[in-house]
Amino acid sequence: MIEIAANRLMSRRRVLIVTTSVACAGLATPRVALAALAPMPRQTGGPFYPTTLPLDSDNDLVLIRGHEGQASGRVTHVIGRVLDVEGGAVLEARVEIWQCDSHGRYHYVNDRASPPLDPDFQGYGRTTSAADGSYRFRTIRPVPYPGRTPHIHFAITTTRRTRLITQMYVAGEPLNERDAVLAQIRDPAARARVIVPLDPAPQLEAGALAGTFDIVLGP
Repeated sequence: MIEIAANRLMSRRRVLIVTTSVACAGLATPRVALAALAPMPRQTGGPFYPTTLPLDSDNDLVLIRGHEGQASGRVTHVIGRVLDVEGGAVLEARVEIWQCDSHGRYHYVNDRASPPLDPDFQGYGRTTSAADGSYRFRTIRPVPYPGRTPHIHFAITTTRRTRLITQMYVAGEPLNERDAVLAQIRDPAARARVIVPLDPAPQLEAGALAGTFDIVLGP
């Protein structure tokens, strides 16, 4: 049974790699090199960055190695590039994400909310940007929890810059207008950079959503 589940997991991960590579050209933002780009606004990491990292910390948060099931929630692909202010690719940046599960619970922290944890949601993932600055994650569509609109936390670490922590929000969410953390971004243009449309992406997998979140790092 374990062998069958492992084979299915590996098969799904191969599909993820192949399909996102094929579809990335249609989702990723082209290189912009003529005008200086505005850096991504910094935001709080909150109290929910994992205190211990899961053994499975790859870029697929929907499947956990050794688990037969997958996370509850709508599968969502987040694809983007890590860029500098001149529009150049930042390669080998460590990109981390963490978010609550479909029940509104964070994993690997002292989250005292009452709903049960989803045991099949990884909760945290990381990857490294490629030579063209690209990165990708397979996760679930973020959900709200008391006091917060749906969001995904991001941390980007490079050898030459201060670690950037920011958050990605979902376009069209009514709670965006009342979210105190998002409201801290006063500049409308800066706020728009962290709000991402999530659109149906059948080219990646049936029923999935996808969005592009390009991250511009300051000097």
